[in-house]
Amino acid sequence: MNFELEKAWKGLLDSFHLDNVERPDVDSILFVIGLQELNFKTGKLSKDQKLDVIHIGLCVVFVPYGYYEVVGRDSEGWIHFKSIKKFPNLNAEDQEIMIKEAILDYYK
Repeated sequence: MNFELEKAWKGLLDSFHLDNVERPDVDSILFVIGLQELNFKTGKLSKDQKLDVIHIGLCVVFVPYGYYEVVGRDSEGWIHFKSIKKFPNLNAEDQEIMIKEAILDYYK
């Protein structure tokens, strides 16, 4: 276990100041990042749109690593990305570590 990563991750989660709420998971944080980047106002999103927001959050945090490039926005404000390079073949635990590191870098 990478204790420094987990300590930084806990610090990030604590920064959300959520009272009496279960700690957010990685997908929840990616969802928040996606919403921030889209600058969407409150409104109802379908299940598929919520998954798209999570995907946008994922793409956004990996742009600095060279995995994605922003192509632009469509007429509805959705951000589109182009895949630049393939991700390494990692097991689920290592994938989560990689995503957490990218999220932590996003919030620096």
